[in-house]
Amino acid sequence: MKISLLVLVVEDDYFIKELAVEALSEGGFEPQAVASGEEACALLQEDHHKYRALATDIHLQGELTGWDVARQARELSLDMPVVYMTGDGADQWPSQGVPNSILLTKPFAPAQLVTAVSSLLNAAAPIASTE
Repeated sequence: MKISLLVLVVEDDYFIKELAVEALSEGGFEPQAVASGEEACALLQEDHHKYRALATDIHLQGELTGWDVARQARELSLDMPVVYMTGDGADQWPSQGVPNSILLTKPFAPAQLVTAVSSLLNAAAPIASTE
């Protein structure tokens, strides 16, 4: 049975979104990208079990922030790995970020995103096989 490595990417800047998708794809993951917190939360509500990790910008289109998306993801899945990507807002991470998350400050190297997701997944609980 093949284990899915689907990563939800939430980023409203087209170029950064494309960079993240390409980096994660090359790193062996299956990225699915959306531009708003509302889209991300709808996908998570629909089927959070299929996502192995979340990589989100903090400042997004719409009402919801990356902080909100990560909190919702963790309400649905307590051990969901979360990587925040931000140009500013890093100072809010200690108070707004979910525990056991990683923050990458823009600009970051694409490999840093892959490394962050990989290290959080490696630290997470093993996947239960459902056969």
